[in-house]
Amino acid sequence: MSHGIEALFRAERARVLATTIRVTNGDFELAEEAVQEAFAAAVEAWRDAVPVEPRGWLVLAARNKAIDAIRRRVKLRQIVAAEEPAEPATAATELVAVPDDRLRLMFTCCHPALAPEAQIALTLRTLGGLTTEEIARAFLATPATMAQRLVRAKTKIKGARIPYEVPEASQLPERTDAVMRVIYLVFNEGYAATAGDAWIRRDLTAEAIRLGRLLVELLPASDGRAEAMGLLALMLLHDSRRDARTDAAGDLVLLEDQDRSRWDRAQIDEALALVPPALVGGAGPYALQAAIAALHASAPTAAETDWPQIAALFARLAQRAPSPVVALNYAVAIAMAHGPAAGLPHIDGLEPQLAGYHLWHAARADLLRRLGKLREAGAAYREALRLVGSEPERRFLERRLAEVTPASAR
Repeated sequence: MSHGIEALFRAERARVLATTIRVTNGDFELAEEAVQEAFAAAVEAWRDAVPVEPRGWLVLAARNKAIDAIRRRVKLRQIVAAEEPAEPATAATELVAVPDDRLRLMFTCCHPALAPEAQIALTLRTLGGLTTEEIARAFLATPATMAQRLVRAKTKIKGARIPYEVPEASQLPERTDAVMRVIYLVFNEGYAATAGDAWIRRDLTAEAIRLGRLLVELLPASDGRAEAMGLLALMLLHDSRRDARTDAAGDLVLLEDQDRSRWDRAQIDEALALVPPALVGGAGPYALQAAIAALHASAPTAAETDWPQIAALFARLAQRAPSPVVALNYAVAIAMAHGPAAGLPHIDGLEPQLAGYHLWHAARADLLRRLGKLREAGAAYREALRLVGSEPERRFLERRLAEVTPASAR
């Protein structure tokens, strides 16, 4: 398969699958089989040239594959009846209807009848296109366990006849938090891949931002709209640095070393306009993180970054949404604002929760390096290397380890 066709498949997979699931009345397994068959057919049919409308070709092919499979299961008369046009939507449902099958699929995956982890895992698999192994790493679970969760979630949707639709306005709040979690997990896997040769997966970051925009449009009068705006701003700000985060060799470049002229200024300006309204009325976790990212984006140079304010925002975030990772980021901000000696005790206190997290070891190693404790820093870098999955991150940690290791010991 050519790289061009492979990239096209990767970009269109979520759209084609979401539409096919609608055609199959929510049968995930059947839809996934039909999409796989459509892609296989495209490889054969597109040997000489890709059609003008490849997405339309794939959607039609997958639809036909699905209908053929259904016809093999039931009588043709039942299929014809099932394909009759649905009743027109009422004015009430049109107010919350979104003409995008992926968002419809996302709300289906995030139905409250499913366990929270199943909601997120299923959406990452169907819309994000992540493999079972990638999702398992995100949840710190085994691939076998995650595969079982995905199967159970699909079975639950089919058995409980969970509707394939965007919920009514009154049902949106209970589902929006899970949807935002899903969008941000998809973004994070694209922003810093958990494993593999490529650290940045732009197809996933672009998809998450697109879904974030749709969610903001979907919630014009909901209490969740401010937080959805915060999420969108956060993703835009992080993604604005994409061209500066790696060098020509694909190695990662730290924020403090990035060429800020390569940041996407238009994207930053769009995000900065979203931050103030996102912070209104009791800022949520995404809005607070967006405010932190905005301070980074607004600093002309790394040296001019307002680290005391960033530390204060992380303290608020730790109260609003406490977690070991938030505490780690707070500790790093303390170190940047007041020196590594001030931040190290905070990081050391997180060992019981984060001893298996490579970034905890990497952050600790950096502070030890800055304090001149090179032997301890080397031990921490080696532990981070033992746990890291991404090759660009591995190469960075190896360079850092070499810096703190005496030549005689290499």
